[in-house]
Order: sequence, then C-alpha cells, then structure tokens
Amino acid sequence: MTTARTVLITGVLGQDGSYLAQFLVQQGYQVIGVKRPDSDLSNHQYLGIQQQVKYLDCDLRDETAVMNLIKQIQPDELYHLGGLSAPGQSWKEPKEYTLTNALGTLYILEAVLKHSPKTRLLNAATSEMFGVSHDHGLQTEHTTFQPTNPYAVTKIYSYWMGNIYKKSYNLFVANSILFSHESPLRGEHFVTRKISQGVAKIKLGLANHINLGNIESRRDWGFAGDYVRAMYLMLQQSQPDDYVISTGQVHSLREFLALAFAAVGITDWEQYITIDPKLYRPIDLDSLYGSSDKARLTLHWQPQVTFPELVKMMVEADLKRLGAQRP
Repeated sequence: MTTARTVLITGVLGQDGSYLAQFLVQQGYQVIGVKRPDSDLSNHQYLGIQQQVKYLDCDLRDETAVMNLIKQIQPDELYHLGGLSAPGQSWKEPKEYTLTNALGTLYILEAVLKHSPKTRLLNAATSEMFGVSHDHGLQTEHTTFQPTNPYAVTKIYSYWMGNIYKKSYNLFVANSILFSHESPLRGEHFVTRKISQGVAKIKLGLANHINLGNIESRRDWGFAGDYVRAMYLMLQQSQPDDYVISTGQVHSLREFLALAFAAVGITDWEQYITIDPKLYRPIDLDSLYGSSDKARLTLHWQPQVTFPELVKMMVEADLKRLGAQRP
C-alpha cells in the first residue's frame, strides 16, 4: 500500500490555501495546514473540507517555530501561501508586511535547507512586483521588477531569496507569479469582494450604496480555483521554474460592477455607487496584463472560469450567505 504524499500549506485558511487544500485532498494528499491560533475555519467550512485537513498553529514570524514545524513534518510538497497580501494596507503597516512576508519566507527556506532538503517548495509571488514595468502592456517572467508599494517589495525579497536558495543549495523552489485572482472566498477588504457583497446587500435591502475609489482601474482577474491548479502543476515538473499565472485579459472595475449588478437584475447601477477619492491608491497600475504562455505550454494549464462567470459566482455566493443570515 502506497503512503499518501504529505503536503504542508502556509496560509491554508486564506482564499488560495482553502482552494488548494480542497484540490489536494481530492488528489489523495495528506494535507497539513498552518494557521494562527486565533484563526477561524469559515473558508474550509464553506468548502466542506475542515474534517479532511490537519491544522497546526505556527507564527511565520517566529523563526524557531517555523524551524521546528518543518523538522517535524518534512513534507513532500510545501506551498508557501501565508503572509499579508493587501497592497493598499501595506502603506499603513510596512514593518508588519516586511516581518511576515520577507522574513517569513527566509525562515521557511532555512528550515527546508536544514531539515527537509528534498521538499518541493512553491513560493507564491505576485504581479505587483512588476509595478509599472511592461512591454506594450504585457508582463512576463522576464519583465523587470519596478514595485510601487511596500507589499510588492516584500514579495520581491521572497522571490529572489527563493531563487538564490534554489541555485546555491540545489533546492526545488518554484515561484508562481500570480496576477489578481478572486473567488467567493476573497477577503472582504478586497475591492472585488466589497462589490459582490455590496451588490448582494443592495438586492436584499440591507444597503443602498457602495463606496469605491477609481472604478476605471483595470486588472487581469482570474478565478483562484484555477490558479491553485497551476501551483500544483509547477511542483509536478522535473525541474523547478517560475511561471506567470494570468488570464491575459484586462477588465475594469466598471465592467465588474455592471456584471455584478446584472447578476441581480439591476441595470441602472450607477445610482448605487459613491466615489470616495480617499480610496484611490497612491499609485495605481492600469491596464497591465500577464502572459501565461509559458504555463500554458509547459504545464498544459489554462483558466477555465471566465470573467463573467467569476463575477456571477461571487455575487451569488454573497446572496446565499447574507440570505441565510436574515431572520
């Protein structure tokens, strides 16, 4: 009888960690998730996987705790998704972002090197690292990094440390350069979820407007469930490499709003939107999209959920949640 492969996921309770845990449980893995002691399991309860994941408490900012964790588990695969991920919030908490994202990754790399060098490590990076750098609007694995916020800087540190440890110590480390990806599990402080939840509240008579910043802002948005499949495929390759994961299409928040309101039968949606200049980013990245050609060719991966399907999925999920909470 073959023993199930063991996988360790940091950030297991977040959007990506939850969908990845669900996917790997379905693949027959023994899934161990890292969480903080005060974390709730709502995302896993939503997906119905809380009984199939083993949870361990660990603060990624605690070097000794991280070292002991890796020494104890010695996983076949490690998906490092944990950390802080809101670019706007990183301006308010640059130190916390640095401690958690940059040093947290360093501690994991050191622990793998010392206690589990055969572990295959996936480090979740971000398209925010590119900033305004592009070639005719396109961003690839070869695009120069020009970060525009503290969050992006911390992820660049993680990216380069991963590559340095890979080359210097022959570790299997792959960086997934993820463009924006959403789902019903997206945190409520992210604008896409703010919209889907706001639209659901308006439909149910629980609110009458949504406060937003720049609704002309454009992004390459995909579905988180599609993107975790790409992460998995990256660790199944014979050699570690870095891949851009994206849809290759850009849409505006205005388009997102129109689709979200259309999902509840509202066409004159502008009357429900209040523009607040305070919600504008100090530097906004406009109309930049990613080329996932390498992932499509090498990993045979491609996104399955379309943009309209994604928006509708999010609104319907929030309608169901909010409807269930009503007396």
